[in-house]
Amino acid sequence: MSIRVGILGATGYVGEELIEILLGHPQVRITALTASSNLEKEEPIAKLLPRLGGRISLDCFALDVERILPLVDLVFLALPHTVSQDIAVAIVEAGKKVIDLSADFRLKDPALYEKWYHTPHRHPDYLEKAVYGLTELNGAKMKGAELVANPGCYPTGAILALAPMLSAGGGSAFGGDKKLVQPHLIIIDAKSGATGAGKKPSSFLHFPEVHGNLKAYKVNAHQHSPEIEQELSELAMEEVDVVFTPHLLPTDRGILTTCYARLKEGIETSEAVDLYRSFYKKSPFVRIHPAESWPELAHVARTNFCDIGVTVDTERKMAIIISAIDNLVKGAAGQAVQNLNCMYEWDEKLGLLP
Repeated sequence: MSIRVGILGATGYVGEELIEILLGHPQVRITALTASSNLEKEEPIAKLLPRLGGRISLDCFALDVERILPLVDLVFLALPHTVSQDIAVAIVEAGKKVIDLSADFRLKDPALYEKWYHTPHRHPDYLEKAVYGLTELNGAKMKGAELVANPGCYPTGAILALAPMLSAGGGSAFGGDKKLVQPHLIIIDAKSGATGAGKKPSSFLHFPEVHGNLKAYKVNAHQHSPEIEQELSELAMEEVDVVFTPHLLPTDRGILTTCYARLKEGIETSEAVDLYRSFYKKSPFVRIHPAESWPELAHVARTNFCDIGVTVDTERKMAIIISAIDNLVKGAAGQAVQNLNCMYEWDEKLGLLP
């Protein structure tokens, strides 16, 4: 079975990454591409993105849903937040499938969406219909889904790092069906490369401002906080609250996340490592480091892997978990292709691993 896919927002960082991955996917044909911004006339995508020269001959055109619909079976929306709402619904109602890489369908509560994205949600009934596309936790829910909300890059690294500790069944390895850490005031310290902010120029991302620098931003005010809390609360079956601080790294890609959570009872580092290996034993893109070995951005660059290391401070009864992902792959395009594979019940690794 081969399907036709379109990429709306193909000229952005994530769109380009999607093209790169899908060109190697044996079950997919790219049949429609639209630009991330206004395009005055059709242009070959290889002219707009020269590294694709000799690999794809499609033209890229301005966003036009009616033109796209007869060309595709599924559409990836690599568009800015708040832009995807109407487009995604129009495509789904036309009988096509959508994987939305914006935040427009991630939050289930329309009031939360309005609070963090500063505009009312125009299709709140679709918030419950959308499947949150973190494959390691929700893969089974995506079979046959019409609309998948691809997770944010920061939430991907943070949720995968904390899930085994907060899972209501995570503590079963230690003699009971219980969570191993307190669900309140979990600290998440994350650092991202500059591509996470997209291609739109800004003084914040200006090369002289980023190079040789490291800075925090949106402290206690980042829009990914409610997304992290929503998904961890569902997993824990009780309210989880986090203190999340993002930082901008002087590099192009990657996210390194360090999480601190207070343990409910004493365990050893070796037990924690075993728990993580057991929790992710069926997840081909999560790699658990041995004790006292830590993930690095270089280990995951341009891959769909999430590397995780965990240790326990027995004196303070604290768990410290570190994850590393490539924000453009596992944090965006690669994860979207994982979701595609689950939607069609293909091998999860298709197009992502040889």
